[in-house]
Amino acid sequence: MKEYKVVTWKMGFTNNDDRLEDTLNTYAKQGWRLVQFADSSARLVFERDKNR
Repeated sequence: MKEYKVVTWKMGFTNNDDRLEDTLNTYAKQGWRLVQFADSSARLVFERDKNR
């Protein structure tokens, strides 16, 4: 079974790439995998196995 997490990405004026990379790496360390980036709504959708 999978579980999902939706994160709203808040764009700033500086360091967007670095902050996005840090966010992705943080969730990856927790076992989350990015499955969708909705550019128009700035939402990141992650999934992982619930029984890991």
